[in-house]
Amino acid sequence: MNARWVAGHRVQLLENGEQFFPAVFDAIASARSEVIIETFILFQDKVGWQLHERLVEAARRGVAIDVMVDGFGSPDLEGQFIDELVGAGVRLRTFDPTRRIFGIRLDVLRRMHRKLVIIDGATAFVGGINFSADQLAESSPEAKQDYAVKVDGPIVDQIRRFAVNAISRSEGRRSTERSTEAPQRGSAAVLFVTRDNLEHHNDIERHYRAAIRSARKSVLIANAYFFPGYLLLRELRRAARRGVRVELVLQGEPDMPIVKVAASLLYEHLQRDGVVIHEYCKRPLHGKVAVVDAEWSTVGSSNLDPLSLSLNLEANVVIRDAAFATQLRSRIHALIERDCRPVEIPEKASGFGLWASLRSALVFHILRRFPGWAMLLPRHAPKLVAAEHVPADRVPADRLGADDPERSHAG
Repeated sequence: MNARWVAGHRVQLLENGEQFFPAVFDAIASARSEVIIETFILFQDKVGWQLHERLVEAARRGVAIDVMVDGFGSPDLEGQFIDELVGAGVRLRTFDPTRRIFGIRLDVLRRMHRKLVIIDGATAFVGGINFSADQLAESSPEAKQDYAVKVDGPIVDQIRRFAVNAISRSEGRRSTERSTEAPQRGSAAVLFVTRDNLEHHNDIERHYRAAIRSARKSVLIANAYFFPGYLLLRELRRAARRGVRVELVLQGEPDMPIVKVAASLLYEHLQRDGVVIHEYCKRPLHGKVAVVDAEWSTVGSSNLDPLSLSLNLEANVVIRDAAFATQLRSRIHALIERDCRPVEIPEKASGFGLWASLRSALVFHILRRFPGWAMLLPRHAPKLVAAEHVPADRVPADRLGADDPERSHAG
């Protein structure tokens, strides 16, 4: 863990697309020199076109704009959508695009799952919210519950250099970006933590484990896809056993049924040590947030599952600020009170029974070994593919993404 705490930040919690999109769109409209966006999902829907409009306007007034989307998460951007962006001067890149083989998509591993927006090297947005209409409650009953944070202060330069370096590295270029001194904006201390398949394999998980290990009163985690590694589960159980109130808010109405099935395999094992589990039932939970004790909190793109912890490219901010932690805890507790159901402890929790014991043993042996197994899964050097300007009357039918109608709603 080579990330370092940086003091002097103003942080603002943004809940769902209703708060996130206006804040981002206003920031783009006010940008003077540069906008950088990394997102797993950019859909060509109401929100995607609103972002498209802001980016085209900013590019035409001379703002340098770089957008990176993931080839699996954003497979269906059409020629007109792409060409208007590129024609205005937006540098649009797709992370590791691949096509179907015999109708099957095989590119599901090691995706670019980060959600970052950086404006003028001064303001950054980090979280789990994608650019899609299903992040708005008005879109459907299946709209996602999610969080992001707006950060102003010195750490933004670090986030910006990370994003620029990611582009340079993936294109085989060497970055010449240098650190600049940014002014302090507030009282919060912030860490920027990433996970990759090169040097930072488990940094985000290690920060979670360190915070849980140091907890004295409370651990509150709301996470969409919960099937963490053995070591993190062990820290949760140990914290509960020493008297820390450990609460998990997980999906009760998941966007993918397997999510709830996987998490439920862990329930009894956690509950017998005192971990309290709530299932959010109003709509799919997509958040990836946590609060520990009075000050520590995190918001980001990383789920607590094998894909995020061992395969995907992720980014979180960790915040040390009592006011922010209090606000985030209050928002999560509001979900618990309004829209969650408690997961009851089985009547025979003290005696697992043969099947439960065998199931628990199998699950935990898998979790214990998974990080090592992940290294054996298919690996390659991911690449960025830059979109090129093509006149509207000559856009080919197989333009990048146009031949793949399937959308990935996870992430």
